[in-house]
Amino acid sequence: MSEDTQTGPDVPPDRLAINPRSDHFDAEKLQRGVGIRFKGVVRTNVEEYCISEGWVRVQAGKTMDRHGNPLTLKLNGPVEAWYEDLGEDAPVAKA
Repeated sequence: MSEDTQTGPDVPPDRLAINPRSDHFDAEKLQRGVGIRFKGVVRTNVEEYCISEGWVRVQAGKTMDRHGNPLTLKLNGPVEAWYEDLGEDAPVAKA
């Protein structure tokens, strides 16, 4: 994958969430498929990420909060994101 700056239509946003109640939810961008690499490992269980602040939120097992939402853990480290529909040479957004 080639490196790119954090701007442009082919680079995912700095922050994105899969929860529709979040301010950072964007269904159009999620439909394209966003790949996440956290600490050098491709993750498929990310609920929300922020590249500039360097964190991801992942679900804590099957635990739910009192409102029925999945309980999440915030993990800190380097985050990279790209659109999966662009193939192997997709521009990567990273801090």
